Amino acid sequence: MTDRISKEHRSWNMSRIRGKDTKPEVLLCSLLHRRSFRFRLHAPGLPGKPDIVLPKYRTVIFVHGCFWHRQEGCSSATMPKTSTSFWTEKFRRTVERDREKQTQLESAGWRVLTVWECELKSDPEALLDMLKNQLLTAAPRP
Repeated sequence: MTDRISKEHRSWNMSRIRGKDTKPEVLLCSLLHRRSFRFRLHAPGLPGKPDIVLPKYRTVIFVHGCFWHRQEGCSSATMPKTSTSFWTEKFRRTVERDREKQTQLESAGWRVLTVWECELKSDPEALLDMLKNQLLTAAPRP
């Protein structure tokens, strides 16, 4: 199957996909800030540059898009119809890299939480309550 749009236009579309400050990430930051959580964004010294770092709780949060990070069972985690071998490998490597970074962070003593884009869209307040409960059960750093 061939692509519906030109290679140049597809390249332009893909160049517009951001790696940080995405809508789900900005929404979660806003919700956390309203609940008085203090955090840092994209800490360059940590493996995987987590989207949100809560140093007080020694916790990092990754905000994953369902399509790119392949959330199981999500309708957004579709497979493109063209270049399927390319996409299969790209998605496999992304998921593998996510696991590697999570292991590195956990080995360094960080708790790793993942928030999925669809969870944030469907019920942000319930998700935030769940995150708050998880954070408050963690012993804050002295």
